Amino acid sequence: MSDLTIIIFASWLAGLAAFAGGIMAWATGAANSKKKSEVTHGIIAFGGGILIAAVVFALLPKAMIVLSPVGLGVTFCAGGVSFSILDAYLSRSGGSQAQFLAMLLDFLPEALALGAIFGHDHRLGILLAAFIGAQNLPEGFNSFREMTVTVGIRSRVALMSLLAVSLLGPVAACAGYFFLQDQIQVTGGIMTFAGGGIMYLIFQDIAPQAKIRKRWMPALGAVLGFAVGMMGKLLLH
Repeated sequence: MSDLTIIIFASWLAGLAAFAGGIMAWATGAANSKKKSEVTHGIIAFGGGILIAAVVFALLPKAMIVLSPVGLGVTFCAGGVSFSILDAYLSRSGGSQAQFLAMLLDFLPEALALGAIFGHDHRLGILLAAFIGAQNLPEGFNSFREMTVTVGIRSRVALMSLLAVSLLGPVAACAGYFFLQDQIQVTGGIMTFAGGGIMYLIFQDIAPQAKIRKRWMPALGAVLGFAVGMMGKLLLH
């Protein structure tokens, strides 16, 4: 099997985990009981914890090596500012899709990195694909619920959107493989920009959704999510 075939297949499976998460959310239905609501908020927090881990352990470490401090700070802040503008626009137009945007910001730069890395280190590329898939599962769950419950999108359209996202993975991974293997600063800039956008979305939209008054368990989902991301980082070595 050629390198390119493995890259396409691995990145597509990693993206398909988001679709699987959407199927899980569709199968469980609405959070119409206190217990189900608590579980749902816990999964939102878990997704937020994994996103923080993705920023800390997947998106920024390489960038911190190849970018200057000024370049790192400017690119990271530019990502946050850009997505605050986009978030404000979406809110004025009738809703926010922070979970979905954060998933894209997480998935696409990491798929680019997967393609760029795979040419140098096959094992690291496969492990990164597994890490991306583990992140995408709860993010797909949360994105489906956000699109159907908060924004009011039909379930079928939400699932097709998540399926379409999975197809973007091979496109990004192939772009990384063909164009970014030797462009480490460009790759670092893309990942840093995405990290800034994710950080904004976590604290503006995702973390507030995870809280339930007089319930303390859901917030532990963020701890668990970060722990999973931290262990994933160790596996990448």
